[in-house]
Amino acid sequence: MAPLFALPSWMQRRNRRDAPPGSWRPILESNLPVVGKLTEEHQRQLFKHIKDFLAHKRFEGCGGLAVTEEIQVTIAAQACMLLLGRKTRTYPKLKTILVYPHTYQGGRKGLFGGDNGADARLGESWAVGVVVLAWDSVLGGARNFEDGHNVAFHEFAHQLDQEDGATDGAPILEERSAYSAWARVFSHEYKDLVDKTRKGRKSTMDRYGATNPAEFFAVATETFFEKPQQLKTKHPELYEELQYYYKVDPIQWT
Repeated sequence: MAPLFALPSWMQRRNRRDAPPGSWRPILESNLPVVGKLTEEHQRQLFKHIKDFLAHKRFEGCGGLAVTEEIQVTIAAQACMLLLGRKTRTYPKLKTILVYPHTYQGGRKGLFGGDNGADARLGESWAVGVVVLAWDSVLGGARNFEDGHNVAFHEFAHQLDQEDGATDGAPILEERSAYSAWARVFSHEYKDLVDKTRKGRKSTMDRYGATNPAEFFAVATETFFEKPQQLKTKHPELYEELQYYYKVDPIQWT
């Protein structure tokens, strides 16, 4: 494991333009300490994606929240952890991140549309390129990296799912031939979670994943990154599909 931001001299010279600003260090050490467990190469990729994310995505505070560097870096870092190891752009369709100080009320059409019922929300993802997050939930999920709940991972997984124009639990895969195995495994695992939820039985994954296939993919993503060993043990085929897609093995970080 590499100490946070510690790169060998040759890599520092080669990747000087990708080096993170010094102000990021205390933010990530406090809010997302798992970054310090990433390999040197994954740290380099992460910082590059974060820079691109912050340069091209607009943050907007809601409910009186003033957006700070801490908020931006903490959210961007979690979003970009989903991109490690993959040949992909940094959320090409995402335009804006709306951040509330805490749980907010749904049911009102905003600047970008969206009306999903008047209930309390921790976050949501809109196909028009908007992610909405409650900051206190984002921070809690980042600091507690072992409970399987991470609202940032959840909502940015939806963004990945939506890149092909459909919110259906099937993101864009590298090869066309991979969709058959993905559909078989995810269909089986989704039905299994629905069945366990209906019968009141426990599962490694949160029962919210039984809502629909899109929510199942987002919940499976949270579990993959935060409870990797449990997911691999209980659902090895699902873990294998998620590892194929995300190109990382989070077990190495625990």
